[in-house]
Amino acid sequence: MRHLRRRFMLWTGALVAAPLGRAQRPAKVYRVAWVLTTSPIAELVGPQPVHPITRAFVRELRALGYVEGRNLVLERRSAEGDPRRFAPILAELIGLQTDVIVMAGHAALNRLAKETTKTVPIVIFAGGDATFAALVGSLARPGGNITGLTVDSGPENEAKRLQLLKEALPSVSRVAYLGPQGTVDSAYRKALQSAALSLKVELVYVEHMASDLNATFAALKGARADALFASLSAETYGQRQQIVAYAREARLPGIYPYLVMAELGGLMAYGVDVVDLGRRAAHYVDKILKGARPGELPIERPTKFNFVINMKTAGVLGLTIPQSVQLRADTVIE
Repeated sequence: MRHLRRRFMLWTGALVAAPLGRAQRPAKVYRVAWVLTTSPIAELVGPQPVHPITRAFVRELRALGYVEGRNLVLERRSAEGDPRRFAPILAELIGLQTDVIVMAGHAALNRLAKETTKTVPIVIFAGGDATFAALVGSLARPGGNITGLTVDSGPENEAKRLQLLKEALPSVSRVAYLGPQGTVDSAYRKALQSAALSLKVELVYVEHMASDLNATFAALKGARADALFASLSAETYGQRQQIVAYAREARLPGIYPYLVMAELGGLMAYGVDVVDLGRRAAHYVDKILKGARPGELPIERPTKFNFVINMKTAGVLGLTIPQSVQLRADTVIE
C-alpha cells in the first residue's frame, strides 16, 4: 500500500510540474538592429541612450515587452559619418541572422540594403517620398522586405522653411544652404531655388562634409551669408550640436529641420518631431516580430509640423523677431 501511495504521489507531482515547466520555458530572444549613419556610437548605448531618437526607440520597445537581456538583443551600429562602413555593418548584421533592421535613410545605405538582402525585414526612417521611390512599389503597399516612415512630405516643406526664415529676418538676402553632396534631389533643389527667387534671396550651397567639420565651417565662413539653412539630412541631425554651436559662435542666425536644434540654441526650427520616429519605428518592429510582412505595412507620412523660435538666441544675436512670426510658432523658448 505504501508503494502504491508513493507511485501515486510521484504521478500527481508530475502532472503539477508539467504546466510549471512549460510556463518557465525561456521566451524567444529576438535580434533587432538599430543602424545610424552619422551619430557617434557612444550616443546609442545603454538603457537610456543620449541620442534622443534612439532613446525613444529603446523605451517604446521596452513598453511593448521587449527587454534587453531577457527577450531582446539590440544590435546598435553607426557608420559615424563614414559611408565605407555601411557594407561591413550590413554584412555583419545579416550574418548574425538579425530579425529586423531599423536604419536611418541615407541614400547610399538604402541602395546597399536593397541590393544586399531581399529577405531580412528592413524599417527605414528617411527624408520624403522620393527616398522610397526606388526602394518600394508604393507607399501604401511597399512590397518586398522594406517599409518605414518619412520625415517630411515633400519639397514644399523645405520651401516653407525658407519662407519662415525670410519672414522672421526680412533683411536677409544671402542664405547658406548646408547639405551633403548628392542628398538633395532635383525636386527639393528646384523648390528651394524657386522659393529663393520669389523671396529675393540668394541661395549659396555649402557642402556638409561630415568627416571634416572644420573644412565645412571654413566653407560656411567663406560663403559670407546672412543666415544658415540646414538641410534635412542624417548628417545635420548627427552633428546637430556642433552645427548649432558654430552658428552661435559665428553669430549666424539659422533655421533648422529638427526641433531639437532650436532647443540646443539654434534660432528657429521647422519640421516634424523626429524623436517620435523612434517610438513609431518600435511599433513597426513589434508588428514584424509578430508575423506582419514589411511589404504589407504602409509607409507612414507625417501629418503635423512644428515651428519653434528660440528667443534667448534671438536676444544673444541682437535680433528682433516680428510679433506676427512669434504668434505663428508652436513653441517659443524664452
